[in-house]
Amino acid sequence: MTKKLFFGVFIGVIVLFASACGGGSKQSGSETGSVDAEDPNKSFYHNSVFLGDSLLLGLSDVLGDSNVIANAGATALFAIEKVDKIADKKPKHIYIMLGSDDLLMPVDNPKKDYLENYAKLIKKIKGKIPNVQIHVISVPPVTTEAMEREPRYKNISDYNEGLEKLAVTEKIDYIDLSSIFEEQQNLYGKDGIHFEESFYPLFLDHIKEHIDFSDGVLE
Repeated sequence: MTKKLFFGVFIGVIVLFASACGGGSKQSGSETGSVDAEDPNKSFYHNSVFLGDSLLLGLSDVLGDSNVIANAGATALFAIEKVDKIADKKPKHIYIMLGSDDLLMPVDNPKKDYLENYAKLIKKIKGKIPNVQIHVISVPPVTTEAMEREPRYKNISDYNEGLEKLAVTEKIDYIDLSSIFEEQQNLYGKDGIHFEESFYPLFLDHIKEHIDFSDGVLE
């Protein structure tokens, strides 16, 4: 396969993922959100940016667009292009949740590419925002039905093992979401991949507990 043909197929797949994952994106302004004393989540995360794929689109409805950069079909490779926008916001904390689309990439070794691109993303963030605290979030599981439709989702746990090791290598924080899905039911939408609105408050509370335990209160 020639390089031009492969590139064309690659771009076509990305467009297909974007359509399958909601076909939209939510971009934020030039600053992280302002403090809202009446909303505990907005107050807690006002100096934070969440970076991810379509699984984080619904988070904008909870925190606001200024704290979330999420795109349908986003991968670790394409997230590298968002680092300058993140730097403009001057966050103190960055939470990254990517991988649901990476594991579907039509390449010879998608896990290897995923981890290599994730490492490049982390290094670029460190270079642009040296004092920011980086938190990488595990790839969420999918339902059994979704896994039957797309067997590659069976690799999620393997991807998370690699991501956790990468976090140790890069000396950054790793947040495991698995306990949310062990304790709660009916968090998924009809496709068994994306989430109902009820997921996002649980998601944010889970991170709060992790941060309070490992790092203390967010500054």
